[in-house]
Amino acid sequence: MKLGSLRSAAVTLTAVLAAALGLTAPTHAGEPGLPRLNITDTYVTGISSGGFMASQLQVAYSGTFKGAGIVAAGPYYCGKGGIVVGLIACGTGLISTDPEGIEQIVRRWSAEGRIDPASNLAGKPVYTYHGTKDPLVRTSVSDEGVQLYRDFGARTAYHDTDPAGHGWPTPNAPLSCGTTFYPFLINCGNDPQGEMLGHWLGRVNPPAATQSGTLSRHDQNRYVPGGLAQWYSMGSGSFLYTPDSCAAGVACKLVVALHGCMSDNKFVGDRFARESHLNEYADTNDLVILYPPDISLLRGNPQGCWDWWGYTGRDYAQKSAPQMRAVLNEVRALGG
Repeated sequence: MKLGSLRSAAVTLTAVLAAALGLTAPTHAGEPGLPRLNITDTYVTGISSGGFMASQLQVAYSGTFKGAGIVAAGPYYCGKGGIVVGLIACGTGLISTDPEGIEQIVRRWSAEGRIDPASNLAGKPVYTYHGTKDPLVRTSVSDEGVQLYRDFGARTAYHDTDPAGHGWPTPNAPLSCGTTFYPFLINCGNDPQGEMLGHWLGRVNPPAATQSGTLSRHDQNRYVPGGLAQWYSMGSGSFLYTPDSCAAGVACKLVVALHGCMSDNKFVGDRFARESHLNEYADTNDLVILYPPDISLLRGNPQGCWDWWGYTGRDYAQKSAPQMRAVLNEVRALGG
C-alpha cells in the first residue's frame, strides 16, 4: 500500500473511532484559520508539561525554533514513553533522568533524521526558570535539563533562586510566589518574561502598561493530523495575540506559549493567554504570541497535559509526533 493510501486510511479510521466515541466532528465554519503574517523568527516557551513540550519542539525542530524558555520542567525526552517512570524521574527526581542516555538518543535520532540535526542547538538561547519550592519538579531534574542544552552548546540562562512553587511567574500574577494551585500564575516580585525575551533577543523594550493588541480564537482542527484535535487531546481552538503593528504587516517574531497541566480551557479558561505577561511585551516589541491549548480527553490524559511521556504514541518526542506536527503546522500557517 502506498504512503498516501495509508494516510487516508488512518484519517478514515480516526473519523470512525471519533464517531463511535461521540466526539464532535471537526468544523471550520465557526472559527477562522490563522492569518498569514510577516513572521521572521520563531521561539517557544512553556510551563510544566508545556515546558517539557517546549523542549521537545526546540530539540526536534531545532531548525525552526530560534530559542526556548523552559519553566518548571526537565530535560528533553525525560518521560521516555512511560508515565510511571516519567513521574518518578522527571518529577520527584528519586531516580536519574539519565542525561547521558538522553544525549545519546538525541545524537542517534539526529543522525537518523527523526529530529533536526542536533548541531543546530549550538548557540541557541535557552532560558530556564525553576523555583526552589516547586513540589512537582525537583531542582535536580531542572538542572539536568539545563545541562543537556549546555552539552549541545546552547547559550543558557538559568533563573533558579526564587522561592517559587509550580507555576508561571509574572509580575501581575494573582498568587504568591510559593503557591502551587489554580490558575498556576504566581508573583515572585520580578519579571521572568522580560529576562527570557532579553536572553533571546538581546534587548527588549519595556512592556506596555495595558494590552492594545487583539486576542483572537482560531480553528485548530485544520492543523492537526487527521483534522480532529480531540483525538490527540488537543483543543479545537487556539488563541493568537496580535499587536496592531503585526496585523498591519510589520515584520514580527512569533512566540509559541504552552500552558501546563490543568491550565487549559476546561480548567482555567483563557487566563494563560490573557495573563501570561507576554502580550504586554508583544505590543512594544513586535511579537505575535500563539497559545495552542491542550484539553482533557482520551489517551489517559485527564489533567490536560501536553504529551511529554508518550500517550499519543512512541514517537511523541520526534518530528513525526502528532501534537508537535500540529503546532508546526500552525507556525507555518502564520508564516514562521
